[in-house]
Amino acid sequence: MSLIETNSWTGIRAELLRRIHDREWQPGEQIPHEADLAEEFGCARTTVNRALRDLADSGLVIRKRKAGTRVALNPPQRATLTIPIIREEVEGLGLDYRHSLLERDLRPLPAVLHGAFKVSLGAEVLFLKTLHFADDRPFVYEERYINLEAVPDARNRAFETMSANEWLVQTAPYTHGDLSLFAVNAAEDVAELLDTAKDTALFAIERITWTGVMPITHVRLVYAPGYRMRTVI
Repeated sequence: MSLIETNSWTGIRAELLRRIHDREWQPGEQIPHEADLAEEFGCARTTVNRALRDLADSGLVIRKRKAGTRVALNPPQRATLTIPIIREEVEGLGLDYRHSLLERDLRPLPAVLHGAFKVSLGAEVLFLKTLHFADDRPFVYEERYINLEAVPDARNRAFETMSANEWLVQTAPYTHGDLSLFAVNAAEDVAELLDTAKDTALFAIERITWTGVMPITHVRLVYAPGYRMRTVI
């Protein structure tokens, strides 16, 4: 890994994580001191400290004052979820896919989202409403905000041929994300779009993806009745 790729704490974290997963550092083994890692990566010691704190918060390393940092003997096991491309999900069911862009607008981020999706105050974000279909039946309704500071090329994308979901997965790599899964009663407008009755209980997802400390996109997905989420652990 080049110094360019490791001059941020997220890049250093990724490299340290690789060494742990590849067993270059064995469970229980003490890893090099912060100062030595900072010299290796050509960065400030505080940058290495930030990466190690994140790994410690994840339970992958154990840090003790004056005793250094060791790889955890029994790190927590966590499920890893990948962001699905909705087109591939539909086609995987043996159904034909298409999407319809219902709204595309540049606007300030709603105040209610500023706590979780921290973009610059007053900055415009790209807002999209999209309806995805499976065999011409509504499959999922999507409301999305895209941070143009993180993905400036989105400003000029129409998202009519390729959905924002697919385009972002392909072109905007993320380092981590926040995910909420919940049930929601269909509001009148959503019920009409998904061809169901008002107040029907529907499965919904809210997701924020990040690159380092910069948010990429906030999306809310509401699925048509009968949807089942499948994943592997």
